[in-house]
Amino acid sequence: MLSLSTLALMSAGVLLVLFLWAIAIYNKLVRYRQQAAEGWSGIDVQLKRRANLIPNLVETVKGYASHEKSTLEAVTESRARCADAVRGPVPERGAAEGLLSQALVGLFAVVEDYPDLKADESFLGLQKSLSEIEDNIQMARRYYNGTVRILNIAVESFPDVLVARQFHFERADYFQIEDSQDRLVPGVSL
Repeated sequence: MLSLSTLALMSAGVLLVLFLWAIAIYNKLVRYRQQAAEGWSGIDVQLKRRANLIPNLVETVKGYASHEKSTLEAVTESRARCADAVRGPVPERGAAEGLLSQALVGLFAVVEDYPDLKADESFLGLQKSLSEIEDNIQMARRYYNGTVRILNIAVESFPDVLVARQFHFERADYFQIEDSQDRLVPGVSL
């Protein structure tokens, strides 16, 4: 039979183990949350680079295709919406950025009608920069969404969920394509 002091020591040991376990889970959740924040920061940097490039792109196109006013206005308005959504939640920002991407697609469709513009070195440089930025945005989105997945799994999995609820860790939102048309596979005709 165990003495009272032995039971007290065992109880203290169990409490110590539980306390250390909770600290380990808490620290893991903090690390995951910080990785998601870092991932979002990467997206934000690339989106700002794109937003800063757009006025130059619009001005270059405007010089050649000034009568394409509605297309140029759509790009400018979409850029303004993105600027307004900067401090908003991730889904709202994703929707605004999706509209900007659609407006840019429309802009490049207009450019096809202007051979002189397509050959302009300034425009070609801007187009190349935009293409590189879009690739960087895609990589940043993948990294961010991967860190969000890890965080969300931890926040919802047992036993981590016990610590997550206690310290108000919440699921993070994925940065997703909002336009269902963007998800369609383009048709190829040969």
